[in-house]
Parts: sequence; C-alpha cells; structure tokens
Amino acid sequence: MAAVGVLLLSQADVRRLLDPQALMTALEEGFKALSDGRTDVPPRVAANTEDGFLAVMPGYARGLGLATKLVSVFAGNHEHGLPSHQALVCVFDPATGSPLAVMDGTYITALRTAASAAVAARLLARGDSRVLAIVGAGVQGGTHLQMLPLVREFDEIRVASRTFEHAQALAATDPRARPVRGYREAVSGADVVALCTHSGDPVVELAWLSAGAHVSSVGFSAPHGELDRAIAEAGNLYVESRAAAFQPPPAGCIELAGMDPQRGSEVGEVLLGRRPGRESAAELTVYKSMGHAVEDVVAARLVYEAARQQGAGSTFEL
Repeated sequence: MAAVGVLLLSQADVRRLLDPQALMTALEEGFKALSDGRTDVPPRVAANTEDGFLAVMPGYARGLGLATKLVSVFAGNHEHGLPSHQALVCVFDPATGSPLAVMDGTYITALRTAASAAVAARLLARGDSRVLAIVGAGVQGGTHLQMLPLVREFDEIRVASRTFEHAQALAATDPRARPVRGYREAVSGADVVALCTHSGDPVVELAWLSAGAHVSSVGFSAPHGELDRAIAEAGNLYVESRAAAFQPPPAGCIELAGMDPQRGSEVGEVLLGRRPGRESAAELTVYKSMGHAVEDVVAARLVYEAARQQGAGSTFEL
C-alpha cells in the first residue's frame, strides 16, 4: 500500500497564508452553500471534563472542501498563559477521503469567527456606522478589531474588558481605539457592538443600545451566555444555521434555547436574497454565532491551497 503524504502547517504558516479579505469572500460562499443545502454538517459532539470540553466538528461543502476540526475549550486557560480555544484542522480530499493536510486550527478558529461576524456586519450594520464597541479584550476582541474595520469606516472604536489593563493593551494596537472602564460606557451610542467574552451571564442590556445598532455575539459560556435574551428577542435575529443555533448546547446557542427557530434568518439566506437583511435605519439587528464547521472547511481549504501554491509547510507520510 502506497504511503499517503500529508502536509503539516504550523500556526506561523497559517497566519501567513490566511488572507482576511479572501477569507470573508470564502465565508460568504460557505454560508450560501449552507443555506442552499449543499453541505453535510452533523451536530457537533463534545467530551466534557471537569475544566472544559473537547469538540469534534466535521463538515463537507460541495465544491468547497471536506475537513474536520478538533477544538478544546477551557475557559480557565488564561491563568496558565494559554488560549481558551485550541484546535487542529484536518483537510481531506473530497473525492477519495485521503488526508491532505493537518494544520493549526487555533488561529483559524480565531480569525474565521471574527471574519464571519464581519460578513454579518457588512450585510446588517448601517452603512453610516462610525462607532464600534468591542466588549472583551481577549483573542476574539483582537481579531474583531482586525476584521470589523474592513467592512465599515469607524471613526471611533471603544474597547471594554473585565480587566481594564487588557482593554488598554488591545486599544493601544489601533490608533482609532480607546479603552473604557465600563460596558455601558462602551456601548452607549455605538453603531456596532461586538460581544467577545467568556461571560456566563449577559454583559450588555437592551436599554443601553441605541436605535439602529447592530449587535454581534460570538461568546459561548454557561450558564446563560453573554447575550441578553431580551436583545435576541427584540432584534431581527441572524444565525449561521437555524438547524444548529437553536439546538441545546453544545450543538446550539445557550442564549437561543427554546426560541422558535423561524425567528432567526441565516446569513446565507440574506446573501442569496431569500430573506431580508436590514430594512430600516432604526431597527436592531442581532447576529448570534455558534461557530459552524463550514467556516473551518472554507478557511482550511484557503490555507491548504495557498500552501500548495507557495510551497509552504512540510510533508510527512502516514
């Protein structure tokens, strides 16, 4: 039996190869495929430990790729100087099932999550949005600060964190950004509000939001999640997949459990013109992300193709 050559890509490789603009374009195609029924993505499963969980996220999108991600989520890792989310992504040949590549998935997870939020903001935030509030100054706060200004011209970016020093450190990386001490101060008057925390309880109240705001939430943490249920119920709600988002955790979103799935529109449906996006300047739009395997599939395929073109990485045989 012939040996199978598999490409190995480090996090440094992935960081260099994954282009943010190309990623958003690929994600749009992934979201359309998802809403068009051209994917096969089973519900994620997870093995829970006392301190976190290990999830498996396989996915296939016709014409876009076949891959699976192993991701661990351990919220207490910051105390050990480690990211809370760590991952590997394995890419396979859709025609033969042969493994093609094993790559760092930690950076893919970080950037594709923020890039998906940016795709949603490009569709749903008001065109004249000028003030961005980022709540949470960890990995996702950083990638949202990188991605969201690619889709709107923000004059002011406010960064808030449970630890003010973390907000200061993140704000110092962008001349438009400034740290603020309170979440309410950050979101009051903001046009786009990005929630990027590990909080198990809501961090922003509906009454704090301005008319016409767009709220994005990517955090996942028990028992209640970072997004106030009242915000999800008051706004026009958008998700990656209705079939996944409204399922009980870990497959679905804590904040949306029990809601009518028809309350939510898929981002892909908006891209395909099957459901409306923002229809007025005054409406509240809400994007709640659970993370979806199709995002990892298209991101990993981009990395793999760029690596092949550039001769990056190293090959090992199975």
